[in-house]
Amino acid sequence: MFSAELLAQLAKELDASKRSRVQIEHFSKRFPGMTVEDGYRVSREWVRMQRAEGAQVIGHKIGLTSRAMQMASQIDEPDYGTLLDSMRYECQGHDVLDIPFERFIVPRVEVELAFVLNAPLRGPGVEGGKVITVAEVIAATEYVTPAIEIIDSRIEQFDRDTKVMRRVYDTISDNAANAGVVLGARRVSPAEVDLPWCGAVLRQNGAVEETGLAAGVQGDPAIGVAWLANKLAPWGESLEAGQVVLAGSFTRPVAAKRGDVFDADYGPLGRLRFRFV
Repeated sequence: MFSAELLAQLAKELDASKRSRVQIEHFSKRFPGMTVEDGYRVSREWVRMQRAEGAQVIGHKIGLTSRAMQMASQIDEPDYGTLLDSMRYECQGHDVLDIPFERFIVPRVEVELAFVLNAPLRGPGVEGGKVITVAEVIAATEYVTPAIEIIDSRIEQFDRDTKVMRRVYDTISDNAANAGVVLGARRVSPAEVDLPWCGAVLRQNGAVEETGLAAGVQGDPAIGVAWLANKLAPWGESLEAGQVVLAGSFTRPVAAKRGDVFDADYGPLGRLRFRFV
């Protein structure tokens, strides 16, 4: 288990990478005994550091929700990270939202659904908690809305010397690669829609890059939200009323560069249009 001193050191390295836009080497290469728990402890330390500087937690994200991504990462469950207020972007009507490219290193765009809660979800072990089910997720959700997650990597994807791909421990420590969330489309009660059949078409500079259904997220995106509430409980944490939960991408990540215009069309749920400037 990483010491408190090492956790603080690695969190500072992540923060410095974010500010400088220069990626750092794999933690898993430098510390071969690193575990998934170590990764989450680094991530929590980095979030704690940002909160000490004034950042506010607005929710959580779930990643690696597809079986293919889990197999590629050599794990058997999703991962998760924390959403901060500095990551949030809001589209207004039909306007194209400008997002500063310099806030990222190697941004990629993913198509998701977000659950916004009106009641807490507390898993087993937390005071007043219990095993959370999909039915309880639906009951605690004020609305579901289209969301774009912008993922980024403060840790290099391939080692600069060996060309070995980073491991899941690295991604987890890097706040599950979280960097931004774009909201602003229609808000609907989860009872109004068949969640697995919610779909989207993602266009990049006018060309269709991805299409998908929310069923690609473990069969039903609400499953991941229940999983997350139960997974946070051993850390003494829970999902709280008012928080945003990104349920996981149902498209592959699409690389973005400065000047790219994205249009995520969710049909009856509206669309999110933005560009990197």
